[in-house]
Amino acid sequence: MYENEDPAPARYDLLVVGSANADLVIGVDRRPAPGETVLGTDLVVHPGGKGANQAVAAGRLGARTALLARVGDDAHGRLLLESQRAAGVDTGGVLVGGAPTGVALITVDPSGDNSIVVSPGANGRLTPADIRAAAPLFDAARVVSVQLEIPLDTVAETARVLAPGTRLVLNPSPPAPLPEDVLTACDPLVLNEHEARYLLGILGETAGSAPEDWARALLTHGPRSVVVTLGGEGALVADSRGAPVRVPSPKVDAVDTTGAGDAFTAALAWRLGLGDELAEAAAFAVRVGAAAVTRQGAQASFPTAEEVVAL
Repeated sequence: MYENEDPAPARYDLLVVGSANADLVIGVDRRPAPGETVLGTDLVVHPGGKGANQAVAAGRLGARTALLARVGDDAHGRLLLESQRAAGVDTGGVLVGGAPTGVALITVDPSGDNSIVVSPGANGRLTPADIRAAAPLFDAARVVSVQLEIPLDTVAETARVLAPGTRLVLNPSPPAPLPEDVLTACDPLVLNEHEARYLLGILGETAGSAPEDWARALLTHGPRSVVVTLGGEGALVADSRGAPVRVPSPKVDAVDTTGAGDAFTAALAWRLGLGDELAEAAAFAVRVGAAAVTRQGAQASFPTAEEVVAL
């Protein structure tokens, strides 16, 4: 069943289709060896998942945002729904039940290195049929953003059901081979260095040494535009209309990079839906990503539009 069977009709700036996880985090002095038990800090539970993160990031900025996802009928699912609502996200498209809420089990050592085991749970039960049943959400969205923490056939169906004039923003994370019809629907394809190199290898391309090379090569495989995120260096944007353009990031003291890429992608998608050119939208998005890394956590670190301006 839907969490809300009859969401109020609205025109959404952004519809996010993707994952919603509970992040269970324990600090450890060192990660255990096989067969070993170590003691850790108190368990901390955070709302997470790339889809849920993007929706909260967009909602914080003031975008009219909806989330299409699946959570379990359990405490973790309720935590995720509460986080979405607190950010102003419409949760009418969130399906409840079918499996436990997805969970990420995370151990973090004193250096900040982490080990993560993910149980997809309900995320793995978001189906193409669920996408087709959500046609009213797609019809009401200017931009649709999707990632790869849900089944690939569900991602492909998302690309197929777009309403005329709706823009698709896709972040191939975690990286996986993409069908041709999905690649050609991307406007833009948003990816980091690791994801770019992986996808180029799958496509039979030599990655080259520069982000400009990666973007040009990826464009030959169908995406209408490409954005390569470069961490503290900002981003690079490219489309068929001209040479790739670098967009620098403001310099900040990074505290925690968790979720910064999700905040960037959400901001980029929102601004594209408002009519910004690609480089202009990316210039705003790098500021959002920079603001996010100055605070601990993922969703808790996402800035409001006023905080981005202050940065």
